[in-house]
Amino acid sequence: MPRASTRAGSVAATLGSLGLGIAATGAAALLWASVIERRRYTLRRVSAKVLPPGSADIRVLHLSDLHLAPWQRDKQEWVRALARLMPDLVVNTGDNLGHADAYDALEYTLEPFRGVPGVFVNGSNDYFGPSFKNPFRYFTGPSKANPTPTKLDIKRLEKFFGFLGWQNLNNRAASLQINGSAVEFFGVDDPHMFFDRLDKIPGALDDLRDDSDSADLSIGVAHAPYQRVLNSFVTHGAGVIFAGHTHGGQVCVPGYGALVTNCDIPRDQVKGLSLWRHGLHTAVLNVSAGLGTSIYAPVRFSCLPEATLLTLTAKD
Repeated sequence: MPRASTRAGSVAATLGSLGLGIAATGAAALLWASVIERRRYTLRRVSAKVLPPGSADIRVLHLSDLHLAPWQRDKQEWVRALARLMPDLVVNTGDNLGHADAYDALEYTLEPFRGVPGVFVNGSNDYFGPSFKNPFRYFTGPSKANPTPTKLDIKRLEKFFGFLGWQNLNNRAASLQINGSAVEFFGVDDPHMFFDRLDKIPGALDDLRDDSDSADLSIGVAHAPYQRVLNSFVTHGAGVIFAGHTHGGQVCVPGYGALVTNCDIPRDQVKGLSLWRHGLHTAVLNVSAGLGTSIYAPVRFSCLPEATLLTLTAKD
């Protein structure tokens, strides 16, 4: 009996130590994800050969999913400092607001980019304030809208972007001359909320192309990279596509990657630079992991918050 009791005690002690170890590891991971990693803002630098031979480079700063709250001063100052990169173009793919009182903070954050050519589309969190959602529901498919959302002042946001000199691409098209290249843009309003009007793209492009010379590059812009949108963009001639929304998965497993995408894009394209093929055509796709999180889910794990500096270069 004493030997049996000794063995039982040893097993209990081992299990107890194991349990304490698991709890300590979980607590450390939560601390890292909620306090440290979500504030480790990172600039990802990539390049793509998409311009005609002999063209000058175009440096594109891609900003997405700031989900800005008034008290997030470190994020505000980090984004302001990106103006020192002197980008040739800013592409903003939505979800700028993370709080109903964040307008002054957002205007302060983006003011240094006034006069830099830019384009933007809206995300759902530019229309509606954040709300608590059960994180486990993301495993059942894309998140659903709050039945009683807090409406935000989308007109104020769009007016401010106009003040910066940025072009509105929500179900629209536009063109810019950048470093000697004629670049045409087309985009859609938030596909996650089904605000996208893909049927308007052909007409918008026809009107644009009637008023301008042949473009050196076509760029498609959307908040959420749903496959229906990406396929349509490629069909209509996009050589480069910008999107956000996914947060890169937000919580990832090292060696495995994102657990969810919050849309229907494949997990291996949930963030970063890749190629999107449809039919006989291919486009360079940049999906930003974004700079923020919902204030109701302030964690990132193995998925740093990011902005992207994508340098578009000439083909060989």
